[in-house]
Amino acid sequence: MTVSQKQSPKMHRMFTGVVVSAKEDKTIHVAVTVQKLHPKYRKHFDTTKTYAVHDEKKQAALGDTVVFEECRPLSKTKRWYLKQIIRS
Repeated sequence: MTVSQKQSPKMHRMFTGVVVSAKEDKTIHVAVTVQKLHPKYRKHFDTTKTYAVHDEKKQAALGDTVVFEECRPLSKTKRWYLKQIIRS
């Protein structure tokens, strides 16, 4: 790679969700609700998915709204880390 060809920083996926469990050590579980549209009936419906998020400083509590970002695999289920806590 030459000097003129700079690599742009890789974009990581980011989500916002609500903490549904904070019982584990340095791990929180966050529920993300997304509104989708049914392809045939054209009706909106909600889907919820839960993610295991790494919380290094153990800051998040149950019910907090948080922003988390994609990262390298940290364990079998954790591929996300905590970016910001939005207290509710």
